[in-house]
Amino acid sequence: MTLKVYTSLLLLFLVNSVWTRTVRQVYDELDPEHWSHYTSECPQECFCPPSFPNALYCDNKGLKEIPAIPARIWYLYLQNNLIETVSEKPFANATHLRWINLNKNKITNNGIESGVLSKLKRLLYLFLEDNELEEVPAPLPVGLEQLRLARNKISRIPEGVFSNLENLTMLDLHQNSLLDSALQSDTFQGLKNLMQLNIAKNSLKKMPLSIPANTLQLFLDNNSIEVIPENYFSAIPKVTFLRLNYNKLSDDGIPSNGFNVSSILDLQLSHNQLTKIPPINAHLEHLHLDHNRIKSVNGTQICPVSIAIAEEYGFYGNIPRLRYLRLDGNEIQPPIPLDIMICFRLLQAVVI
Repeated sequence: MTLKVYTSLLLLFLVNSVWTRTVRQVYDELDPEHWSHYTSECPQECFCPPSFPNALYCDNKGLKEIPAIPARIWYLYLQNNLIETVSEKPFANATHLRWINLNKNKITNNGIESGVLSKLKRLLYLFLEDNELEEVPAPLPVGLEQLRLARNKISRIPEGVFSNLENLTMLDLHQNSLLDSALQSDTFQGLKNLMQLNIAKNSLKKMPLSIPANTLQLFLDNNSIEVIPENYFSAIPKVTFLRLNYNKLSDDGIPSNGFNVSSILDLQLSHNQLTKIPPINAHLEHLHLDHNRIKSVNGTQICPVSIAIAEEYGFYGNIPRLRYLRLDGNEIQPPIPLDIMICFRLLQAVVI
């Protein structure tokens, strides 16, 4: 199970690392006599590197509109400009686009021409961070794999906007203006292959409804969440990384076995209102509980297996896998209790 999870996470990491690698695929060295052809097609405001003929760099140029995109372009960089509109005309010949970076512009929903995005049939990665969007743009290309909409003003998610995005693996909505009412039970319906969902830094008071079942990474930091519903994680049985830092969770808001979930390997509960360590699963590897209100730690009480079993089987038995434990910013005084070390034999670091 752990091997499969890490394999999936490795794939996600590789997907997230394509900023330069995908652009710099192996191309045959262009003959210099062809350079003039590519130069003549290149928009005057942009840069078309001869060694990467499928990439067009128009970033940091002070552009107020998108120039005409040549047909050969797969990777389009338009970040850090003053662009307000996304219209169909510049993309008339750009039928092979895989990647568009429009981060840090001035794009509003009214500035996106109806249907312009969905017509980009081969688009896989769409970056619209740091703009002025007030809702998720729709319709979107059905083959999209990554959608990054962080740091906008999004407070609305149109009904059915994600329903056909079966290939989407990453959805980033962090640092927007989403309330609980914006996330309905069918909001994420259709995201069958979603692996990472980031809704951190919004205005949520409740855990979001109907998270896609295949989600591996769920980021909910910097909200105002107070309660974890009973059996909440049974609907997302593959969740591996869970971040709930900077919320309002208290002991009463966590069910007795709320985080006793075998799939979770990394649990982050920093900067909440906990006075004790919640029950955890033996598979958990990283636990962040710093800056809560915890006064003491009892290894016998928090150990996922009995101390007797841990002592008898040592490293070769079914002992807890916790390797990192962070407890600083609480009211705990050293030294670390001996029963913590007996239980968690694989601990490599404890921060108090």
